[in-house]
Amino acid sequence: MSKSLKKLVEESREKNQPEVDMSDRGISNMLDVSGLFSLAHITQLVLSHNKLTTVPPNIAELKNLEVLNFFNNQIEELPTQISSLQKLKHLNLGMNRLSTLPRGFGSLPALEVLDLTYNNLNEHSLPGNFFYLTTLRALYLSDNDFEILPSDIGKLTKLQILSLRDNDLISLPKEIGELTQLKELHIQGNRLTVLPPELASTVDTCRRIQNPQRRTTTNRKRSAESPWQPRTNEGLAWTGLPASSLTNPSDLSCSVSQINTMRVWLFKFFFLFTLVFLMLTTLPLKFFW
Repeated sequence: MSKSLKKLVEESREKNQPEVDMSDRGISNMLDVSGLFSLAHITQLVLSHNKLTTVPPNIAELKNLEVLNFFNNQIEELPTQISSLQKLKHLNLGMNRLSTLPRGFGSLPALEVLDLTYNNLNEHSLPGNFFYLTTLRALYLSDNDFEILPSDIGKLTKLQILSLRDNDLISLPKEIGELTQLKELHIQGNRLTVLPPELASTVDTCRRIQNPQRRTTTNRKRSAESPWQPRTNEGLAWTGLPASSLTNPSDLSCSVSQINTMRVWLFKFFFLFTLVFLMLTTLPLKFFW
């Protein structure tokens, strides 16, 4: 362990500092940071931009953590003990290699913001109690491999931000209409062709829903200055609330009234197309007679 990391641990212990930032230190194993798990008093731990592949079960010893940031590592799995962090409010696991979440992951009673962007997750990766995270205000699942969004999403009734961009979604469940506090829904870069009508009564603002195409490239670059800064339009995934600060509405927003207008025009087009088709198919018969 480098002297700088050792000094960080000692200073936090001696001065009772609640926040520890070990980002971009080349750490490959948390167990190599001597004394880290003795810092039971800390409320924020930042380990972003390192080389971690696993999170040890000892993470449960940091029982006062409210903010935990593992953004941009190489983590492939999480221990079940992570659900022991009963005070955890913000968990950033973006840009890792997760293909599944541990059993009991939904037992985090205080969690408000969860970032799982840029992983290898799909609808089968979520544990049975995932949607017990009813305190969530922001959920980021962008840049994964979801084809279906489970209908249990409707249980997360406190959600204000839901980011699903750049997956393989072919539809959204009608239960999304139960998210009555939803302010932002990000669904661009999927294969969606139809939106559930229940959405119109719920969402104040949708983002770029007019692009149903699957992404061909992925921009995985992020600012190294601060892993806690809101991400830009090119890689939206982590932010604090309020939602209005997330993106620039001038080039991304699409109101529900606009959605309904598009639906009306699509219906008119379909009606006219059907009428013309019927007229054309009957012409040969009229000509014969």
